Amino acid sequence: MYKVKEVAETTGVSVRTLHHYDRIGLLKPEEVSSAGYRLYSDKNLERLQQILVFKEMDFSLHEIKDIIDRPEFNRNENLRKHKELLLAKKKRLEEIIRTVEMTIDSIEGGYQMENKDMFKGFDMKEIEEHQKKYSEEAKERYGKEPVEKVEKRTAGYSSEDWGEIKNKTDEIYNRIIAGMDQGPEDPGVQRAVADWRQFITDHYYDCTLDIYRGLGDLYVDDPRFTKNIDKYEQGLAAFFKEAIHYYCDQQEK
Repeated sequence: MYKVKEVAETTGVSVRTLHHYDRIGLLKPEEVSSAGYRLYSDKNLERLQQILVFKEMDFSLHEIKDIIDRPEFNRNENLRKHKELLLAKKKRLEEIIRTVEMTIDSIEGGYQMENKDMFKGFDMKEIEEHQKKYSEEAKERYGKEPVEKVEKRTAGYSSEDWGEIKNKTDEIYNRIIAGMDQGPEDPGVQRAVADWRQFITDHYYDCTLDIYRGLGDLYVDDPRFTKNIDKYEQGLAAFFKEAIHYYCDQQEK
């Protein structure tokens, strides 16, 4: 059996994240000692490895739990599928690295690269199609008018505006992260959640309680949101959702 600190040191997953995985039922320790220590088994470590592999493939924590808890889940079969996808990613990254190396050689050698060679590995069409698809999904989910209002409003933002928005986002997110160990009901977390709602209203759209609650769900249900938010701290998206729901519940009383 391994204590939570030992698991963190072995796997590179922080103690805070392991606590969060326990809290949401994604990775429960094998047992808890009489002294209150979480104790993990080799089987727990195998499950953690599978969680990390799914996360690498951009699955949300909610989706991962749903998949690996299914009776028909086959660890070996899924690892083989993930290996295929990872090899495809590796191939694309290697092509991008070769493009960068060729660019460096052309700069240092004083010769001009062919335009088509400068963009090997970069699929701009795929990115544009993804952006279009995302916009269409948003219009379908929230209605065309609200989404177009947001797009029109943000189109006028300068690079300085976006820099300020990024800085404020970082500040609020870091305040929430600082309170993750205290739970979503923590007063400091709740103040940050209230500020985030006002921030959305000030910069994007009128964030009503219904919209805010739905946004919290989206942070977990949509892997793109989950991935971006969890870049700040592993498990932040799911914690954020809990904190938003608690906030909305309190406001509706």
